[in-house]
Amino acid sequence: MARRRGNGRGTLQIMVGIILILCVASAALFAPYLASHDPLHTDAGNWLRPPGGGHLFGTDRLGRDIFSRVLYGTRISLTVGIVAMFLSVSIGTTMGALAGYYGGFTDTVIMRITDLVMVFPSLFLVLSLVAIFDPALWLVVAVIGFTGWPGLARLVRGEMLRLREADFTASARLVGASAPRIIVLHLLPNALGPLLISATLFVPAAIMTEAGLGYFGLGIQPPVPTLGNMLRDAQFYMRHAWWYAAFPGLFIFISVFAFHLLGEGLRSRFDVRSARRSNYA
Repeated sequence: MARRRGNGRGTLQIMVGIILILCVASAALFAPYLASHDPLHTDAGNWLRPPGGGHLFGTDRLGRDIFSRVLYGTRISLTVGIVAMFLSVSIGTTMGALAGYYGGFTDTVIMRITDLVMVFPSLFLVLSLVAIFDPALWLVVAVIGFTGWPGLARLVRGEMLRLREADFTASARLVGASAPRIIVLHLLPNALGPLLISATLFVPAAIMTEAGLGYFGLGIQPPVPTLGNMLRDAQFYMRHAWWYAAFPGLFIFISVFAFHLLGEGLRSRFDVRSARRSNYA
């Protein structure tokens, strides 16, 4: 009964998460058609206007339409989160699968590389790369993707260690299947559930990282609108213009909440051990 309740709750979380993600993704995808103004257009005579009067979310300190800027900023946040997730999953899955299946020296080398990446301060890496290159979209994606794979690698390694001794793996070896074929066609599909959950939960972490970099001035630079640099500009006007920070912050919250909801729903629905622990918590 407890598992059935957990599965039902997980299904609801998945549905609500998918609906929210589709809404946010649609707003970002169709930003050029939904935006009421040019997000870069300034109007010195219309600065810090409250919502209304042709500006759904009001205007910022330069008279730019916040609604239009939020839509384009959400597009950047989702792009960074999803692309960085695919990059991190690709690296983490490859490294974890090789370490878990082959073991021995290969496992030791890959795990030491993983430890090195995990202990290396990512902020120092960001500062170093920003000092060398101009902060750009590709740089933010690369930094987040290349520093976020160790946890996924450890997860996949653990699944490979568990599955490589299974009967179906031994049967595949007996019929002469090569190691890459066994990994790709037999082991990874059976590890897809935990990997999918981790990949889904990686996206909100990447979105928050991108927003944090933008807030501290280390991400994509103005006048390109991102949710992080919009919050950075708005911090000095929060007493007099609540809408300036409220709407970028709201879209960050919705984006992060939607992916978290989907990830936790997948965990409750497919990860039996996690669902069981949550039911007894």
